[in-house]
Amino acid sequence: MIRYDLSCNRGHEFDGWFRDSAAFDAQIGRGLVVCIHCGSEAVEKQIMAPGIPTKSNAKPEPTQRMVAGPVDPRTQMLMQMMREVRKNVEANSEYVGDKFADEARKIHYAEAEKRGIYGEATADDAKALIEEGIEVHPLPRLPEDSN
Repeated sequence: MIRYDLSCNRGHEFDGWFRDSAAFDAQIGRGLVVCIHCGSEAVEKQIMAPGIPTKSNAKPEPTQRMVAGPVDPRTQMLMQMMREVRKNVEANSEYVGDKFADEARKIHYAEAEKRGIYGEATADDAKALIEEGIEVHPLPRLPEDSN
């Protein structure tokens, strides 16, 4: 996988992941790469510094690219809706932490009181719950969760 810094003809900056440079070129040629801010199809790669570690066993320090600029009102509205969903779940459900999968099964099989719960589960646990017919939904991840 390769990550490219991208920008559109309106100056919006974002990034994209592609299998390789040929996959990027093919997707651009078919109009499949669009600006995440405005939907423009006039997108191009930006100049990027190569990621060369100083030692063969050293992991590069993670960096977070910050871009300042006006926020799309649609993005603001979506983020507010996601915050409201999260707030509602937290206010009306019991937090069970990393015991989510076990507790969901107990509720589903009537071994525990029926109630709303939320917590953490691995992707494998969530897939197993769904395969067992247990309804689960991921909570939206918010930008402030990473702070």
